Amino acid sequence: MNSPSIVLNVNGIEVIYNHVILVLKGVSLQVAQGQIVALLGGNGAGKTTTLRAISNLLRAERGEVTKGSIALREERIENLTPADLVKRGVVQVMEGRHCFAHLTIEENLLAGAYILKSQAQISANLEKVYAYFPRLKTRRTSQAAYTSGGEQQMCAIGRALMSNPSVMLLDEPSMGLAPQIVEEVFEIIKDLNQKEGVTFLVAEQNTNMALQYADYGYIMESGRIVMDGAAAELRNNEDVKEFYLGMGGGQRKSFKEVKSYKRRKRWLA
Repeated sequence: MNSPSIVLNVNGIEVIYNHVILVLKGVSLQVAQGQIVALLGGNGAGKTTTLRAISNLLRAERGEVTKGSIALREERIENLTPADLVKRGVVQVMEGRHCFAHLTIEENLLAGAYILKSQAQISANLEKVYAYFPRLKTRRTSQAAYTSGGEQQMCAIGRALMSNPSVMLLDEPSMGLAPQIVEEVFEIIKDLNQKEGVTFLVAEQNTNMALQYADYGYIMESGRIVMDGAAAELRNNEDVKEFYLGMGGGQRKSFKEVKSYKRRKRWLA
């Protein structure tokens, strides 16, 4: 059986903001065709910056990739615009549910179809989004500002789906949502992955939920990847349980500190 092809290949990237602040330090990760890959870590670990580096949204934040490479299906993409990437099937859903507050839910969704030329295709995609998000169909004429956080997150994902993406980058899809809604959102991500063949890279602080749905995971701390592996292996890893799933006792240190301490113990033994 052939192994799945690599869709996204991030190789040793460094990212600097304002020409001086080093945020990512040699980050490498791969996302295979048809996978859900989780990018995990606490606030400030570098997850959002990694996604923005891939989708080329860094310049708006005075950031730039200064080392390494990013490839989509073996094509270097660092110099492409975000619009070029959408045309190639890469869409990012940003942290914080960026809906157009004054537009209705349906108008928000239609805004995501700007690269489509056929009205029939737009209508078909709209019906597909409503099939995955029936709650949006009920609220289609409501202004986005007056919908719930969960509905706004669904709207943001649905708007991205309108452009027929092959790769979706999701930044903190669970942020600020009730546990029941978080599970609903992740179930829809799983459905889109399995039924529509969308490949996902999901940056998420909710490690427990993300590892239930992901195929593979990368853990970030302080701008570096400190661990990676199959999601099932990470869920069962004692260090991950202690530091990211809240199953350990005692005072929490960083994963990096513990790895260093264990290495020192081995050297001293």
